[in-house]
Amino acid sequence: MTTACAVPEAQWPCLVLLCKRPALGHSKQRLARQVGLPAAFAIARHLLACALEDLAEWPGHSVLAPDHGQHLAWAQGLAAAEECLSQGAGNLGERINQLDRCLRQQGQQRLIYIGSDCPVLCWADYQRVANLLQTHDTVLMRARDGGVVLLASNLPWPELHALPWSSERLAEALYDCCHAAGQRIAWAGELFDIDHQQDLPPLYGCLGHEVRPARLALRRALEQLAVLA
Repeated sequence: MTTACAVPEAQWPCLVLLCKRPALGHSKQRLARQVGLPAAFAIARHLLACALEDLAEWPGHSVLAPDHGQHLAWAQGLAAAEECLSQGAGNLGERINQLDRCLRQQGQQRLIYIGSDCPVLCWADYQRVANLLQTHDTVLMRARDGGVVLLASNLPWPELHALPWSSERLAEALYDCCHAAGQRIAWAGELFDIDHQQDLPPLYGCLGHEVRPARLALRRALEQLAVLA
């Protein structure tokens, strides 16, 4: 990831990766029902590696946030971020609110949140989001299935616990929630995340243009796992 861009390095937002520790039966369960537990586990590990690749190269402050406190030592051992914090309790909205409050109390004011499900995120996407944060309060990036693949804000998030997480209505509900809180919002585009086997062939195609090592490894794994049919 190159740092040549319109945003001065000192002004880059903090990048927060929300993740699960890959384990059989713990992550990518919808995918596991279609391709089997071992293949889903392998894909989950490669997806996380792609997100960690971005986190390790981030020019601003970086945070790795596993979903359980018991996985903090694992997260710290990955050495991919400057800081590791667990997400806390509750649904995803509650966990984002708790983590966001903690980071803002530490002095972080411009925060970008990503998961490990969108390996097609690239440097141009991050740059676009960082640039939009200079003129908007909040920036969202849609997922094609109606969710979001990235959410960023200069302001504390409104209460997110009641949003329809993991549904096709999430993106619009999140936009409406932020709008109701008086925030100026920008959409930063649309990408696709990896939830089902049908997402794997287009992912394989997109990765054909990649040079980033973790993405190349993911592409090879998709070939070897025979999950593209």
